[in-house]
Amino acid sequence: MADRIYPGADERSLESGWALLLTESGRYLHPSEIDSQAPRLSAPVPGTLAQALTAGGLFDPSSPQPLHGKDAWYFRSLAGEAPGQAILRFEGLATIAEVFVNGVLVFTSESMFEANDLPIDVTGDDELAICFRALQPHLDKRGPRARWRPQMMDHQGLRLVRTTLLGHMPGWCPSIHPAGPWRPVRLIRPADITLSDLRITADLDEDGTGILNLSCASSDLGTDARIACGGHEAPLHRDADGTWRGRLELPGIAAWWPRTHGKPALHKAEILSGSHRLSIGPVGFRRITLERGADGKDFALRINGQRVFCRGAVWTSADIVSLPGSAEDYAPWLAKAADANMNMIRIGGTMAYETADFFRLCDRLGLMVWQEFMFANYDYPVGDPAFVGHVEREASEFLASVQGSPSLAVLCGGSEIYQQAAMMGLPAGTWQGPLTEEMLPRVCSVLRPDVPYVANSPSGGAMPFSPNAGVTHYYGVGAYCRPLEDARRANVRFAAECLAFAHVPQQETLDRHLPVAPVHDPRWKARVPRDRGASWDFEDIRDHHLHELYGQDPARLRRENPASYLTLSRAVTAEIVTETFAEWRRPGSSCNGALVWTFQDLLPGPGWGVIDSTGEPKPVWYALKRAFRPVNVSFTDEGTNGLDVHVVNEAPQPLTALLSVSCLRDGRQQVVAGGRNLTLPAGGAVSIPCTDLFGAFFDTTYAFRFGPPSHDVTVARLVDETSGKLLAETFHFPLGRTSAWHEAQVSAALVEEDGDWLLELRTDRLAQSVHIAVEGYRPDDDWFHLTPGHAKRIRLVPRAGTTRDQRPTGSISQVGTSTILHF
Repeated sequence: MADRIYPGADERSLESGWALLLTESGRYLHPSEIDSQAPRLSAPVPGTLAQALTAGGLFDPSSPQPLHGKDAWYFRSLAGEAPGQAILRFEGLATIAEVFVNGVLVFTSESMFEANDLPIDVTGDDELAICFRALQPHLDKRGPRARWRPQMMDHQGLRLVRTTLLGHMPGWCPSIHPAGPWRPVRLIRPADITLSDLRITADLDEDGTGILNLSCASSDLGTDARIACGGHEAPLHRDADGTWRGRLELPGIAAWWPRTHGKPALHKAEILSGSHRLSIGPVGFRRITLERGADGKDFALRINGQRVFCRGAVWTSADIVSLPGSAEDYAPWLAKAADANMNMIRIGGTMAYETADFFRLCDRLGLMVWQEFMFANYDYPVGDPAFVGHVEREASEFLASVQGSPSLAVLCGGSEIYQQAAMMGLPAGTWQGPLTEEMLPRVCSVLRPDVPYVANSPSGGAMPFSPNAGVTHYYGVGAYCRPLEDARRANVRFAAECLAFAHVPQQETLDRHLPVAPVHDPRWKARVPRDRGASWDFEDIRDHHLHELYGQDPARLRRENPASYLTLSRAVTAEIVTETFAEWRRPGSSCNGALVWTFQDLLPGPGWGVIDSTGEPKPVWYALKRAFRPVNVSFTDEGTNGLDVHVVNEAPQPLTALLSVSCLRDGRQQVVAGGRNLTLPAGGAVSIPCTDLFGAFFDTTYAFRFGPPSHDVTVARLVDETSGKLLAETFHFPLGRTSAWHEAQVSAALVEEDGDWLLELRTDRLAQSVHIAVEGYRPDDDWFHLTPGHAKRIRLVPRAGTTRDQRPTGSISQVGTSTILHF
């Protein structure tokens, strides 16, 4: 177990010089049995077996072969290292690993999620060998009888082994089995001071005073030891048991906020002792409270006293092959989450723990993290003392690695354990075991008492998956093919996952990485996610909603006009998330947050991700970016009550804006309009019936049908009163979207401004789901509806390798017409 910190140590990651030998399971018991002349591969560390084999041309991630039936030997010489006392730190070995130094077995690791420190007397001529034993024999071992058996995973024995479920969920992700030194192996030579059992808690009082508590064990600190942060210091005192403790109060400290509600302020924290300044990392001060409401069924987060609507997506992995953990690997993904106005990322129990670098980036970006412990679906053997020991070490090490991190917002015992048991008809006493109700919350209360704990996701209702209480996984709109109105009828309180569809990537991604016929080609179908054993997949779900929203027959459309089929398939999921989040974010909604399933794909194709595996945003990502704006306007169709327009202001400053609503016939002719100057406080919101803006009755939703319809689209625009800048825009189609398809004449002009290229668009009538394809650039908005009478400017962001002096060229298309504009 690695529980010591060595500030100022000479610390080096042993990245290069590793060789790999793949053998049959159990062929060699000791490194001395292996022929030194046997051919070996160069292997990256940190890295995985699949990564090394892929680099050597021996593994195809798009058609993976099983790896859990092989032993993988990793070798590295420490020859030339300076002699002396050191620590070899193994931050993560996947999964059953035997570590040999100079031919001596020094320890065995049985968990992918635990680190191990090995004191070593370096001689300058040492040899290191790690054997990652085949997982299959361990999966085949018999354990305590399970009370239920989930079908989602490919082996019931996974409940007995502490490893990720990634690679073991057919239909969910490629079967790339994780093995190898997936986290760094470091050589550490301690400096003058060693700390252990470090505990840091950063909190914020109701009066805005930051509170920084610290405790640690160390025999190296002097009597002048102090804790310092934000220009303040406080002494550390040593208790009788040898523990150093200190409490620092920081009045008026700048608080940490989610990016949608303010600035994510961070502050440098240090331990001072003599001439030593020991960094204990940047910390953020914020106060998180969990509200259950008057009925006890609610689930809402308050940050620094302000209720926050949480929105974002469920993380999968930055790379399913290598399972990376560095800031360089995380940064491009998390930047896109921030760019899409997300304020929360969920790491589910079917995934893997990410590193401290992940949380440091989330701290800086203002992204809250819903963190689950890596337990999902199974009936775990909590009566086994060895298993319990692994649980406690795993949880403690993870929480210790993210102390002081303000982005950690929710801790959760795992994913769908309660749901799995409940759906099999078992009573509540069966689901709610000591793992999630006692063991994990006990560890959390010690190491992160500032973070709310939830026993399981979903949980809280009459059934764990009931959407009208606690935390749910909502698939009424989506997998269960309910109408869009179900998003309100279900009375969702908080959706920790929702709105899963087989989102089609941009055509450029398909052309490069999956150039096959959609749906018909088995290579396409292999990339479509599905629930194991189901007679349908998530492409069927998307097709159902395509028919509902556009009235088109998907089967016929893809036979007769596959390009149109793909275009509508891209547009439909963007429209669904727009409508659903308009419902959930309106004032008066029961919903306090919703996270889309999932953030990124694991292979190129029509996966769940809102970003494809190459890092390219899909059309739905742009729709979420608009739906998640802190300052936003939206419509909800209230039937015979008319059309309501909603304005929310989550910004930390008041909003003064002009709200206008127009009903258009044939997508261009205004038949009625109205507007109002609005002033909303920070955190304010308002709902207004459109008839209040018009000053008289008008059948905006075409609910009364007293005569022929007078309009086919209603547009709301929110414009900043001072700058005249468009803040947000929304649309309603009383007759359906296809009734508002028009042969719009779109014009485009390139504008150069402050060294950036912008595309200025105009249209003579409504143009739906406008798509911009630009060689070498990515538009900062895409798949949007374009309103007549107003210019819309789109910033073009250069891609890697594109210089800003390269004049953009590309095309503009829209749904409902085959007309393409080239510029």
